[in-house]
Amino acid sequence: MESKARTRRILRLPEVIHLCGIKRSTIYLWMSTGAFPKAKQIGPSMVGWDSLEIDQWISARLDGKDWKSEGEA
Repeated sequence: MESKARTRRILRLPEVIHLCGIKRSTIYLWMSTGAFPKAKQIGPSMVGWDSLEIDQWISARLDGKDWKSEGEA
């Protein structure tokens, strides 16, 4: 298995949509059920996603597994 060092960065919604191939409404629905990484507040009226969490979510989906955040058992 190939290991690539990833730089942690903040992803905004358009990039998350592009990377994951799902629509905004689905992202927010899945966030509410815990099936997708939650957005983090990065400013008074801005949110973003942790790029490493999005990478983990994509890997889990490709492996046929459910994604769980580190805070969930």
